[in-house]
Amino acid sequence: MISMEKDQTSQILGQAQLYSQQIQTVAAQKAALTMELHEIKRALEEVKKAKEKFVYKLSGPILIKVDSDELVKDFDEKETMVNLRLKTLEKQELRLKEKIEELRTRMIKVAPSSKDDEEENVR
Repeated sequence: MISMEKDQTSQILGQAQLYSQQIQTVAAQKAALTMELHEIKRALEEVKKAKEKFVYKLSGPILIKVDSDELVKDFDEKETMVNLRLKTLEKQELRLKEKIEELRTRMIKVAPSSKDDEEENVR
């Protein structure tokens, strides 16, 4: 019986470690997207400040002359997509944290009974 509980404990710990790694991955993705969002907002501000009909956009190794209104529209779309992705990652992070909490609860249920069994074996 103790062996089965140790197996359960090991399984729970393994799942918790997996979820923890996934949370770290999500956090790194969120950080990268937050930086991208900041860059988009800064670029958008600069284009709006320019008040020119045409601006230059970097595309690979070259600059391309583009309509500033179209560029603003592109930046707005990118900003919307990045915000959507950030919200998705936040939800994913929340679900992972909830799963870890569920595992913690399961671990608490399993751990006390294994201590009782060990005490009985010592007697």
